[in-house]
Amino acid sequence: MNLDARIPDGPIEQKWSKAKFDMRLVNPANKRKYKVIVIGSGLAGGAAAATLAELGYDVACFCFQDSPRRAHSIAAQGGINAAKNYQNDGDSVHRLFYDTVKGGDFRAREGNVHRLAEVSVDIIDQCAAMGVPFAREYGGTLANRSFGGAQVSRTFYARGQTGQQLLLGVYSALSRQIGIGRVTMFPRTEILDVVVDDGRAVGVVVRDLVTGTISSHAGHAVILATGGYGNVFYLSTNAKGSNVTAGFRAYKRGAGFANPCFTQIHPTCIPVSGDYQSKLTLMSESLRNDGRVWVPKRKEDCGKHPDKIADEDRDYYLERKYPSYGNLSPRDIASRAAKEQCDDGRGVGPGGRGVYLDFRDTVKRDGEARVREKYGNLFDMYQRITGENPYRVPMRIYPAVHYTMGGVWVDYHLQTTVPGLFCLGEANFSDHGANRLGASALMQGLADGYFIIPFTLGHYLAGVNAKDLASTTSAAFKATEADVRARQDKLMNVRGKRSVDSFHKELGLLLWDDCGMARTKASLEHALAKIPELREQFWKDVTVLGERDSFNQSLEKAGRVADFLEFAEIMCKDALVREESCGGHFRVEHQQDGEAKRDDERFAHAAVWEYTGEGKAPNRHIEPLAFENVKLATRSYK
Repeated sequence: MNLDARIPDGPIEQKWSKAKFDMRLVNPANKRKYKVIVIGSGLAGGAAAATLAELGYDVACFCFQDSPRRAHSIAAQGGINAAKNYQNDGDSVHRLFYDTVKGGDFRAREGNVHRLAEVSVDIIDQCAAMGVPFAREYGGTLANRSFGGAQVSRTFYARGQTGQQLLLGVYSALSRQIGIGRVTMFPRTEILDVVVDDGRAVGVVVRDLVTGTISSHAGHAVILATGGYGNVFYLSTNAKGSNVTAGFRAYKRGAGFANPCFTQIHPTCIPVSGDYQSKLTLMSESLRNDGRVWVPKRKEDCGKHPDKIADEDRDYYLERKYPSYGNLSPRDIASRAAKEQCDDGRGVGPGGRGVYLDFRDTVKRDGEARVREKYGNLFDMYQRITGENPYRVPMRIYPAVHYTMGGVWVDYHLQTTVPGLFCLGEANFSDHGANRLGASALMQGLADGYFIIPFTLGHYLAGVNAKDLASTTSAAFKATEADVRARQDKLMNVRGKRSVDSFHKELGLLLWDDCGMARTKASLEHALAKIPELREQFWKDVTVLGERDSFNQSLEKAGRVADFLEFAEIMCKDALVREESCGGHFRVEHQQDGEAKRDDERFAHAAVWEYTGEGKAPNRHIEPLAFENVKLATRSYK
């Protein structure tokens, strides 16, 4: 497997400019001759499809939702980072670059991260010009707030609906291209495989989720922008439809999968309330700007109403442990700190799995109206779900699975190890290292879609003859389509007695216990022993109702869970081999004073897994990470 990252030479501030100049171009009149397939219509996929169509390419965009407006990007709440320094508080492109590398615990590529910081400045101008209603100061300038892992205010926001507003901006651009015929939209359609011919990605096989029809589509290049795999844990903040299938199909067709153990636990989610839940609800990290996190100092006070606990009997543990960053400590650190308090018996709420996020002081200082103006929709959502008024009673929060930093390996051009197959946004691994800073997901998705892929894809297509569009009747397409049908038939023919959800739930609980916020050698070995047993049971006893060639949500779920059951094993293997703690990957054996202890000598690299065949162990490759502009150091927020 060739892991050439193709990072340009020269000073880091000039790498992206140099790369753009060195890239080959496609004549504007020739762009319409190239067919590009985009899988996913969220911020990364929608922005890519709209921008490439605007340039003149013939674009086909697929999403499994009924409309691009329902892509999971819509659920992002708190904001999007950009190094504008509107607050004049010391921000800069270099500081955003530094914070991101440090926040990712030095497990990301410097070249990619610096490019992201550079491009962030243009993203805000682009979105504001498209009509995204960012919050503004009294004088009309765009407002900013702080997020975890930063000591400056660089996060642009639209109340607690930033993802929704950004996605509507993308959708407007995409709709224009659909209207003039440059984008053909395929809603309610799920990718089931990538077609690779002579070592190059040439198309996809998809299923119409309404009719059940399986069809093939050819393109000169394929772009995956399909989000993360957090739902492998069953309970997460992701939409129920979010899955790993596109990335895992690419992996099985030769694309390397990098750092699958790097999963992010978000510290501010509404705690689990019962076995009936199928997903968890995120409360934006932006709330930690004004809310103070605490638990009772004494275990015997945990059952008391919070108003009955005096200030001197409260432990504002983030402010105590990390005075420089306080309640805005990075997500991985804040999550582990919350778990630590609950494990110590000082958690609040049912089962003792919660901590308080308290707005009492802010309401007293600024008034309820001001708090309502900033966070009203988030507070309303919390009240509807819990029946508690957060203006009067502290919110109860607990960590939950949220984002995944691991993903399909890509080079500087966002191309996978399969030529012609590109991967954008959360689906790739490139920018966040072992821990994503809050408000950087939207930034990466839009950077990849609006500002990076138009250059890098053009460079690739300049070397492809437009006449070489593969035929969907070719042997490669027929063989891939046959594989898809055989897999679906296999699922339909098990005719067991257990539901798909029961297997997914069992897998998720196993992973949460053994490969969740804290992992040990013993827990990972336990998971690696149990996952194959569960997978074998799945293929013997799962029941898929309905018919194959029709509307069948049971079959949809079964295919996704079957992929999770294979992917989970790679995830645990990756966590077992990485004998260090870094970011969201916390190996209990590797800590110092309760904090993550990295091993830069052995693990300053991306781990990239290669599929070697059914029933065979995958190969592990490494891409060394060089740190020339940010000095490797023990991460400290104290």
